Amino acid sequence: MKFEELNLAPAILQAVQEQGYDTPTPVQAQAIPIVLAGHDLLAGAQTGTGKTAAFTLPILHKLSLSEAGRNKFGGKAIRALVLTPTRELAAQVEESVKDYGKYLSLQSTVVFGGVGMKPQVDRVKRGVDVLVATPGRLLDLQGQGLLDLSSIEILVLDEADRMLDMGFIHDVKKVLALVPKEKQSLLFSATFSDEIRDLAATLLKNPQSIQVTPSNTTVQRISQVIHPVGRGKKKEVLVHIINLHNWSQVLVFTRTKFGANNVADYLTKNGIKSMALHGNKSQTARTQALAGFKSGDIRVLVATDIAARGIDIEDLPHVVNYEIPNVSEDYVHRIGRTGRAGASGEAVSLVCLDEEGFMMEIERFTKQEIPVQILEGFGPEPGEKAEPIAMGRQTLWGGAGRPPSRDVMQAAAKAARSDMMQRIRESKGPAGEGGNRGGRAGGQGGGQTRPEGNAGRSRNGPPPSRRGGPASGGPRGDRQERGERNFDGAPSDRFNDRRNDRNNDRNMDRGMDQGNDRGPRGDELPRHIDPLMTNQFARQGAPRRNNGGGGGQPDPTRTSIDSLAGGGRGGPRRHGGGGGGGGYGGGGGRGGRSGGGGGGGGYGGGGGGRSFGR
Repeated sequence: MKFEELNLAPAILQAVQEQGYDTPTPVQAQAIPIVLAGHDLLAGAQTGTGKTAAFTLPILHKLSLSEAGRNKFGGKAIRALVLTPTRELAAQVEESVKDYGKYLSLQSTVVFGGVGMKPQVDRVKRGVDVLVATPGRLLDLQGQGLLDLSSIEILVLDEADRMLDMGFIHDVKKVLALVPKEKQSLLFSATFSDEIRDLAATLLKNPQSIQVTPSNTTVQRISQVIHPVGRGKKKEVLVHIINLHNWSQVLVFTRTKFGANNVADYLTKNGIKSMALHGNKSQTARTQALAGFKSGDIRVLVATDIAARGIDIEDLPHVVNYEIPNVSEDYVHRIGRTGRAGASGEAVSLVCLDEEGFMMEIERFTKQEIPVQILEGFGPEPGEKAEPIAMGRQTLWGGAGRPPSRDVMQAAAKAARSDMMQRIRESKGPAGEGGNRGGRAGGQGGGQTRPEGNAGRSRNGPPPSRRGGPASGGPRGDRQERGERNFDGAPSDRFNDRRNDRNNDRNMDRGMDQGNDRGPRGDELPRHIDPLMTNQFARQGAPRRNNGGGGGQPDPTRTSIDSLAGGGRGGPRRHGGGGGGGGYGGGGGRGGRSGGGGGGGGYGGGGGGRSFGR
């Protein structure tokens, strides 16, 4: 099929041809006729499938056939609204609207947080045909009476699953209440959880459904490899492989914003120009980082999962999973940054013992067995064992065996919180001088202290401690230099490299230019995940799934909660023993892949298979 067969306006076809396209992708070939016919649409499509053009092209065609009305400010009325979860994706979608509509007399704009509101307000008041927005900023404008959504004819929810994962479900429902009931609605999602299906039932009327699972799937066309590494050696490994292969453009994924900063700083100090991309960065900094990465001025871009949504770089050759995601779909989204539009790419995963359970779940989810390549001198130390992973105030268990007891996990969470608070105190600078009440210390906020009253409380910081010392807890903060302990009470540096969990990124488009005016949501996991029950073995009551054979793309109807409930890691393929150990070399297994001695387990376990064989 050619684009000419889709009955699009000649002006649109000309723009499409100038972009270098003549044949629609499967999602475009299926979705465009449905949208042109005026039906609501429920589309299952992953990143890199061409879904943006699947809705922008027919929307532009439909809008070009009629004249716009006027909004309450006297400008052109908004007729199409596209909601996206992140700023980068919003900017990308609006750029596509401009590219494909360049020969039409239609206007568009994009609104999101992190930048000044006035230029956006002026543009919207003057009038646009297509508005692309993130939920937070859209509601900010609407709440101040600066937006008129009464003329919306077409509503699109792009990457709806990610929008819900980021906690935008309530914002989305508020937006639905602001637009006319009589409209055409399109919902695009890579996965379909119960929440997505409930949202679709509320939003869509007699929708047409399409499911795009191309034979040449993302996970199949990308070369993937696992490097088992020691917990404290990941940064060295990253520098080693970048220099060894002389990579010039690498996208590195971390689990947290603190981790992204940490890795980017380390790479830069080692002669590899890098920048971090995450929700705490200003929009200007994020735009500069992305532009520098695309131009080649920046060699490595270190990003969190949410911040990387919407990054679309042609021929991006390399993606590195510096930290393994605890949600399998995130792995597919990550490596989908390379191998765009059918191209090939390479994805490298640096897996320590703390994460091998996550990696095993990813293999089960993708129905693939990813090759393992050991880098001499960078493996786990003798006797190294899996430990809980700190993510802000939460801890996760990603090891190959059963998680520790709840008491141990709670102790890890407490240590993580202490470490995080210590970093916050350190980042806010020295305490202020005491006030008029004598010896009590000033706040840790780093702002100016009051000359009198309030015991020297900082304008920007918390009140002083009643025990003296730092405002955040006095002597308790000095328990250790960095506030960490092993679970047996011994000092540990285990939690030095993590701060806020990736779900804090959900706030990144919300009013950052107004002091985060919609408020942070804290260091919390998605609502459907119990932080103490995050891996397969913690879900004892869950039914086991038979995934069948063969490789291929994850079923887009699967969700992260399905993954969590899908039986034990190391399942039928590896027959993990030793209390559910299994994994890459756990006790008892299939043929030559099993590792020795029940508890050996993991990359570092004894015996054969995927162990180091120490």
